[in-house]
Amino acid sequence: MRKLVRDRMPEIIRAKGEEAIVYRAEPDEYRRRLRDKLVEEVDEFLSEGEAEREAALEELADVLEVVRALAVDLGSSAEEIERIRSTKAAERGAFAERVIWSDK
Repeated sequence: MRKLVRDRMPEIIRAKGEEAIVYRAEPDEYRRRLRDKLVEEVDEFLSEGEAEREAALEELADVLEVVRALAVDLGSSAEEIERIRSTKAAERGAFAERVIWSDK
């Protein structure tokens, strides 16, 4: 199995006396693995449901970490993503009002 892991995971695994076999991905593979990681983290968040608030927040933090890495990979930054998000919220609103579109 090959998957993108956080930067310090090899160090953490080795500190436990285990072997960490890793390599540095080339840009194309990194981009693909980041997108795979985003899906993985969103799936983990969705599987948490509403039962465990802290676990769900941990998964959301993982989602944000991947989004930040994707922004950098696209030559941008988390700050630019936030600026775009803020502009869209000002123009179209956010999701705070819980508005549901209905076709009936």
